[in-house]
Amino acid sequence: MHQTPAAPAPGPSAPGALPDTPAAPDDREIETLAEFDALVARGGTLAHHRFQAVDLTGRTQVLLAAQTEGAVFLGCPMTPEAAARVRARGALVFPPVPGLPFDPYRGAVYTPDELFAGLAGGYDSTPDARAYAWFQRTKADGDIFSSMLRAVHDDAVSDALDELLAGQRVVGVMGGHAMARGTDAYAGAARLGRSLARAGLTVATGGGPGAMEAANLGAYAAPFPDGMLDEALQLLGGTPSFAPSVTDWADAAFAVRAAWPGGGPSVGIPTWFYGHEPPNAFASHVAKYFANATREDGLLARSTAGVVFLPGAAGTVQEIFDNATPNYYGSRGEPTPMVLVDRAHWTEDLPAWPLLRALARDRAMESRIALVDRIDDASDALKRLGD
Repeated sequence: MHQTPAAPAPGPSAPGALPDTPAAPDDREIETLAEFDALVARGGTLAHHRFQAVDLTGRTQVLLAAQTEGAVFLGCPMTPEAAARVRARGALVFPPVPGLPFDPYRGAVYTPDELFAGLAGGYDSTPDARAYAWFQRTKADGDIFSSMLRAVHDDAVSDALDELLAGQRVVGVMGGHAMARGTDAYAGAARLGRSLARAGLTVATGGGPGAMEAANLGAYAAPFPDGMLDEALQLLGGTPSFAPSVTDWADAAFAVRAAWPGGGPSVGIPTWFYGHEPPNAFASHVAKYFANATREDGLLARSTAGVVFLPGAAGTVQEIFDNATPNYYGSRGEPTPMVLVDRAHWTEDLPAWPLLRALARDRAMESRIALVDRIDDASDALKRLGD
């Protein structure tokens, strides 16, 4: 029987949490009820603050008495009386939108437990699948309201992701979704994720199956003895792919998490644009987007400690040169390391390496690119390029 994953408790003690960045006393973005109450307790005014997806239905008396000039309430449930009063005192109120399978004003990135809630009833019943179904219905109908909701959601996710990754050394791991569990390549990608996480880096991937899942799995395995990863790989190998059943594929991942709870943190940045690719359950933090272009550029831009490119197809080739362009022009500052894995793949099958090397010649990025034969060499190469 499929088991519905239980959501972890929020806060710094939650498994897979990245180090918290507490809100500063003068932080004007309020994203939790605890932050709201702390603001009120220290006698702070609500004026000119931004309140994001905070349920304020139990704070009516506070809202009736508060100064709210210039405040903005984004998707905050409140009583009609409170909403009318804060508007009358100069606040802008964007009410919650009923009937959506997602919150466009959300103040935090997703968790796998949130996206896969209800998996016991089959993947199609989960919030992740329902959000994709909504996207499919609305993406081509020309409705400006739907497109606005998608844009607001993606901007909220970007804001939450920036807050999550503040001060982190992030390394991106790119690779194709077709890499099957149970293969040597998948095991190698998992070892890479573990090595990077143990080196103190935050692993970020495209958040989907295949190589992406493997790298997130490796980061999840980082706190455990080495044998844990070997056992997890064996368990996952019984369900090699998300086809034909996403439900069975996800169940296998949650079974690994249940057997070894409290794994290490990492980030997945997937998209509903590729709805046939479900997110993986090993990324503790999932920044999922509707707009793939926003997602891809954001993933690469946030990989400040460099990017490892595993063998892939068109999507991975695109990511190589999406990353090479700002490194070439220096538009994001100093070039970041780029490590391509599998010499035959990147020089013969899809010869991206010769072009990348030609672009880098006599540029600052020339000393920040490397091609390695084996995936087990990628972590050392990344460290060498970053020194």
